[in-house]
Formats: sequence, C-alpha cells, structure tokens
Amino acid sequence: MASTTFHKRAITAGLAALVLGLSACAGGDGDSGGDETAGGDGGGDLISVGFAQVGAESGWRTANTQSIKDALTKEEGFDLKFSDAQQKQENQIQAIRSYIAQGVDYIAFSPVVESGWDAVLEEAKTANIPVILTDRAVDTEDESLYVTFIGSDFVEEGRRIGTYVSENLATEPIKVVELQGTTGSAPAIDRKTGFEEATADNPNVEIIASQTGNFTRAEGKTVMEGFLQAYPDIDVVYAHNDDMGLGAIEAIEAAGKVPGQDIKVVTIDGVKDGMQALADGKITYIVECNPLLGPDLAEIIKTLDSGGTVEKRIVTKDEEFDQAAAQEALPNRQY
Repeated sequence: MASTTFHKRAITAGLAALVLGLSACAGGDGDSGGDETAGGDGGGDLISVGFAQVGAESGWRTANTQSIKDALTKEEGFDLKFSDAQQKQENQIQAIRSYIAQGVDYIAFSPVVESGWDAVLEEAKTANIPVILTDRAVDTEDESLYVTFIGSDFVEEGRRIGTYVSENLATEPIKVVELQGTTGSAPAIDRKTGFEEATADNPNVEIIASQTGNFTRAEGKTVMEGFLQAYPDIDVVYAHNDDMGLGAIEAIEAAGKVPGQDIKVVTIDGVKDGMQALADGKITYIVECNPLLGPDLAEIIKTLDSGGTVEKRIVTKDEEFDQAAAQEALPNRQY
C-alpha cells in the first residue's frame, strides 16, 4: 500500500491547487474549527497527512496537538493538514472526507467516540489512503480499515489506579465517586472497566456514583458539586483525567473540605497542572497517559511510505506518580 501511495502522491501533485480550491469553495460553516496547514504548501516530495483532532478539551489534548504539529513539519518531510473537531464526531467525519477529497497520502485521527466509523473509513480504504489511529481506538469488525493504532492501554491505566486505591486507600470501607470521560469514548469505557476489575475483589471499595465530566475541568467541577451535595461521606474521587480531577478539587475546596486529606483524588494523564497538584498534596496518585505521540506518528508514516510494515497495535509506555515522584519529575516535565 505504501508504494501505491507514494506513486499517487507524485501523479496528484499537479492537481493539488485545483483540489484545494474546490475544497475552499465548499468550506462549511466552521463547525469543525477549520483546517490548518502546517509546514508550508506541500509539494511532490512532501508526505501529505490529514489529522483530525478530537478538540482542545484538556491540557493533555493541547500537549498532544503540539507534539503532532512539532513532528510533522515541512522540514521533516510532511505537509500537515490539521482540523479541530471540537469534540463532535460529525466534524471529524467531515474533516476525514475533506482529506479524502484532497487526496492526502495518509489520514490520522483520534476518534471522539469508538463507534460509527466504518462508512468513512471504507471511503478512505477505497481511495487507497492508509489510516492511522492515535490515542483512541475504533469499534469495528473490519480491522483492515486502519493500518495501526498507537496509544496507551486505557484498561491498564484504570487497572493501575484501581490497584493503588484497593491496596493503599481501601484498608477500611471507602466510598468512591467516579468522574468519567466523554460517554462512548475508548478511554472512558476502558478506564472504568480497568478500575472495576482491579477493585472487584475488595469489599471495602464501593463506587457510589459515576457520571461523565467530558474530560473538562469545568464539567468535572460541576459534576463534583452535585456529588458533594448528594453524598456527604465521599472518601475518594476517581477522575478519568487530570482536568476533571482539578475541577473536582475546586469543588471540594469550595465546599470547605481539604483535597488530599478529607477526600483523596486519583487521576490519569500526568499533565503539568495535575502533577503540580500531586506535588502539592491535593491529588494523591496519578497514572500517566503520554500525549507526546508526534514523533512516533512521524516514524510510522515514514516507515509505511518507504514500503515497511508496522505492528497493528503499538502501546506507549506510561509511568505512575506519587507525591515524591511528581516533585522529582516536575522540573523537567515536557507537558
């Protein structure tokens, strides 16, 4: 497939201006946030990549976007076309179809939700455009619709948080509230599953409420405010990402309680704001989800473009942090 793609890039170079002109004329109402082109205006020697990002819902996502833009530059041999879906699946599908129409060499995206992708990915397959999944997976029975999926093991992340809670915080009965990620998204589904698996055999762990906060700090705070009103005896908050955990901390403090003491907060991601809260004792434990996928994505594309092959599933390495580890890591933290 890579050699066919390379050939297609050469023969479509002369049509690029026409295709882009038509795309501009057909530009929508801006719901998808618009496409950006990073790394110049392309050319026959550049590998054109269309990347459809989820949005900018968190510090993690901001770092992820920057990593991709920094890696897929003109200097590194890429013509990157970037779109922000603003957390709407329809915007991502629209962006992917735009990339297909433009005849890009590769499409990469982080799916807003798991399901509902078969039709547009079939269109990319028909157009002979390889698709790479980053950060999140899709739910499909036809794995030929994408070349590879690179990202963290979300079930394992939830399992590691659950193991920590079970072994360190649940030596006596505790009541846990859960701030879930976006409903239907892979990390929300998997992080919930992993946590429940790891705590299932500990009768001291009781999950008393679980609600989505859409991975945002504002919604995390709002949901936590509701939890605090409904449940006066919360012991632990399990947030599917740092931003929701930080929002929960704001709500806990506003209620006159001390995060890290009256209510423990455990989260996933490891962005700087979360790590700082951990170093300060407001968060108790963090399992990392590395957002710096840009260099790996660039390497995957170059490997495919040169006729090589890659693994179907590439799992990134993630660390775990307590307060001491966060204090040590913060000075050199990249995100």
